[in-house]
Amino acid sequence: KGIERDGRVKENPLKWTSKYGSVSAVVYGIAITDGMNEAGLNANVLYLAESTFGERDVSKPGISVSIFAQWMLDNFATVDEVVEALSSVETVPITMMHDKDKVQSPFHYSVADKTGNSAVIEVLDGKFVIHKGRQYKVMTNSPKYDEQLRLAKQYQGLGGDKPLPGGSQSPERYARGAFYLSLLPDKPATYQEAVANVFSVIRNMSTPWGVSDPSKPNIAPTLWRSVCDLTNGRYYFEFTQNPAVVWVDLDHLNLGKGAPVQMFDLKSDVLATGAVSDRFKPAKEIKWLEGGAVLNPGS
Repeated sequence: KGIERDGRVKENPLKWTSKYGSVSAVVYGIAITDGMNEAGLNANVLYLAESTFGERDVSKPGISVSIFAQWMLDNFATVDEVVEALSSVETVPITMMHDKDKVQSPFHYSVADKTGNSAVIEVLDGKFVIHKGRQYKVMTNSPKYDEQLRLAKQYQGLGGDKPLPGGSQSPERYARGAFYLSLLPDKPATYQEAVANVFSVIRNMSTPWGVSDPSKPNIAPTLWRSVCDLTNGRYYFEFTQNPAVVWVDLDHLNLGKGAPVQMFDLKSDVLATGAVSDRFKPAKEIKWLEGGAVLNPGS
């Protein structure tokens, strides 16, 4: 907490000082993919090809999508607080590559808090489209969430009579996630079982290695999985090409005002397993990618 940040856009960037300390997963050293803060808020970023940002409204403070989820973790404790704040800001896209085509950052977001509330947030035609409530427990990729909810109702256990699908398309994975999540016991026998149960659902709806279509980034291998225990402040993480799961207890980290930025690099420390709160080392603040810039992983 106490870090001064801005929205990383050229015109009218939003500026803030982080209210909460957090742990974030960062890709390419320039953008957040998910994380959780000490207040018990979780934010996730996933691919949504249908995202459309429209023309920039410079009258509203702007935030690059590279740091958008971090803004949520820095400032808010609940889903309601996040949703209320969205009307006063505007996300600014970065440019990514679809095969050989340049597209605006195709992302959507999910947030959850320790009360059990959650929301799915899309950017369509330059406006936030929000599905908020405890019933919104699953998010994959395309299509838009309204359509995703409609498609899921055709399968057994979700309102329809079609057999549960086993494919790698996003709607098929969504249906499996929604169905198997509904079967988890309300009262697991142990804490460990509760965590393992959630991992079992996520692994079932993941895309395995060997499944890939460069022209359709929604069909690509799952690279990582995370589970956030928002009640107890524990963040679980695994790379799908690494058989080990690691976790971080936020109350074992120094998240106080003035504390140094720290990083744990699981990609380099491939033998790490279990609790890794003591493996964080001093690091520089992330150079968040500026809105409008091109994401070039090879550079």
